[in-house]
Amino acid sequence: VQLQASGGGLVQAGGSLRLSCAASRSSFNFMGWYRQAPGKQRELVATITRGGHPNYADSVMGRFTISRDNDKNTVYLQMDSLKPEDTAVYYCMMYNFREYWGQGTQVTVSS
Repeated sequence: VQLQASGGGLVQAGGSLRLSCAASRSSFNFMGWYRQAPGKQRELVATITRGGHPNYADSVMGRFTISRDNDKNTVYLQMDSLKPEDTAVYYCMMYNFREYWGQGTQVTVSS
């Protein structure tokens, strides 16, 4: 199984980005996004169940929206009102009996 993430980039504070992650096959129960800033541990950003129930880290609640398209085996992360502290490498993760990880996409938010 391969996960291909895209959509990262450089944006000014207050701006928006949309990340996408497509899997090479289907039937994942959980999909999610994690991030890792320089010198910090990887942390959960958001997850979503097969039924569409989301879960968010407190730091992104109300600013980020996770969604998924089961027909396309794709998970999305709409990031609005971005802050410099959101700067990190963002990784998608999908779970079905084990975890699968994407390659990471850089998000940089300038002040």
